[in-house]
Amino acid sequence: MGIKTDVFGKTAEGTQVYKITLCNDNGMKVSCINYGANIVSIEVPDKSGKTIDVCLGFDSVEEYEVNPPFFGAFIGRCANRVGGASFTINGNTYQLAKNEKDKNTLHSGAPFYHKVLYDYKDVSADGVSAVCLSRLSPDMEQGFPGNLDVSVTYSLTNDNELIIEYGARSDKDTVVNFTNHSYFNLDGNASGNVENHKVYINAEKYTATTSELIPTGELADIKGTPLDFTSEKRVGEDIDKDMDTLKYGKGYDLNYAINKPLGEFGLAARAKGENGLVMEVYTDLPGVQFYTGNNIGAGLKGKADCTYGPRSGLCFETQQFPNACNIDSFPSCILKAGEKFVSKTMYKFL
Repeated sequence: MGIKTDVFGKTAEGTQVYKITLCNDNGMKVSCINYGANIVSIEVPDKSGKTIDVCLGFDSVEEYEVNPPFFGAFIGRCANRVGGASFTINGNTYQLAKNEKDKNTLHSGAPFYHKVLYDYKDVSADGVSAVCLSRLSPDMEQGFPGNLDVSVTYSLTNDNELIIEYGARSDKDTVVNFTNHSYFNLDGNASGNVENHKVYINAEKYTATTSELIPTGELADIKGTPLDFTSEKRVGEDIDKDMDTLKYGKGYDLNYAINKPLGEFGLAARAKGENGLVMEVYTDLPGVQFYTGNNIGAGLKGKADCTYGPRSGLCFETQQFPNACNIDSFPSCILKAGEKFVSKTMYKFL
């Protein structure tokens, strides 16, 4: 186990970017960069003992400066969508970037958290390799109130667990909803379509949306619909069924309400590749966005000269419910001034 640091490249402005690689005793490695706190690779031994990279990504800083699919991205200050690109706290209305459909906000807008630089330090301890990346998000950055001290810690255990721990504290009441936008292909990142992956999601309801994928406030039942993953099934089994929710996202792109008590750390989902490699997703957050990479551009160049296309990877974005800042019935995503936000998500490989 341990940490290795290498030069990854330079930004367009000439700032050097570093790749930090976490290693465990089983041959598993997880690499991130201090540009955007992006996860750039997850190398895992498969059932045959061969080490494969199961995370979609790029080889250069230049590509991460563009990164239209948000590969490996750390997302904040508010992940997912905000309807009308605005919200109100304490009687004050805050306007955000209208960067989707010219009227809604997706992943908060510029400067995106996955396109800024972070300080980093080795925080390995007790047989766990770990790195903490941090920065100050200043008051009104992206339109959000409060100077927000932000941290994300990536840890790798000898049980092949990638643990992501988020931390934040603000000097004003603000919105906080962090997630990670890694795309997984458990057969290897260059293996093409993931429709033969099998998935289980620990949820009986989802946040119903408009055609623009903005939650309405309704928690709708998934039982008996193509959205039902309460029994493990192939991703491709129902993905093209005639259902409005699937048409809105061009496949799966919806938030499941995880079947567990609010704030409890528990199982959100499980995925299995055709090679038998299994990934379990655990979180203390109430939701998980299951996204099947429907909007990845055809022929997109990835690392090691591979190419990606639609449905080349699966995302399990643990999160507060989308648009929770505008829907009182959803669990609150408001962080009060002076209080500490902490959250943990784990991806365990078996």
